[in-house]
Amino acid sequence: MTICVQGLRADIHGGVLAPGERLKFRPLCARYDASVSLVREVLSRLAEQGLVRASPQVGFQVTPISEADLLDLTATRVDIEGLARRRSVERGDLTWRSRLVAAHYTLDNTRRRDPADPGRVTPEWESAHAAFHDTLLAGCGSERLYGIACALRDSAKLYRRWSEALDERDHERDPAAEHAAITDHALAADADRAVAALTDHIRLTTDLILHARTASVPD
Repeated sequence: MTICVQGLRADIHGGVLAPGERLKFRPLCARYDASVSLVREVLSRLAEQGLVRASPQVGFQVTPISEADLLDLTATRVDIEGLARRRSVERGDLTWRSRLVAAHYTLDNTRRRDPADPGRVTPEWESAHAAFHDTLLAGCGSERLYGIACALRDSAKLYRRWSEALDERDHERDPAAEHAAITDHALAADADRAVAALTDHIRLTTDLILHARTASVPD
């Protein structure tokens, strides 16, 4: 089951299975060399994680995404994560700053793209990226604020993966430079610039997703 779960999740995150796409049992069984019952169980598990949606009319499908929801999510993330970020910079102690330096170093030295499959972000980079952003928020001093901010980041995962996998303008951004700026402003205790850098980081991903959606619509 583990291989099937990992394969399906990776293909959703990697854009191989597109948002809104129907997930039919026969092709999935062949692709992952699994039984119908196993695929059904895996899809149910992924539905609990928000990656898959189940409905009587459609069956299973990759969770659809919408421009209105993305814009609402982005605006809310900018507000909430910006507040958590500001408090982390203003209240973060030496321990938090040390953790941030370590998290950024790990992220900066982890391969982002899989050479064997350039369309996919490596699991190692994804893990390091999540740890970096988690550390950014963890110094805010409020468990409630931290929890809300993390939940919003979780909600953005599917949008972010789709952008990383499908957008042809991915080469136009420099994630390493974006993360370095976010880190540098935090270590300099410049809360305004730190928040601005994180805001730009979040909004750029949204812009790329919207560009990808527009480009995918035929004239």
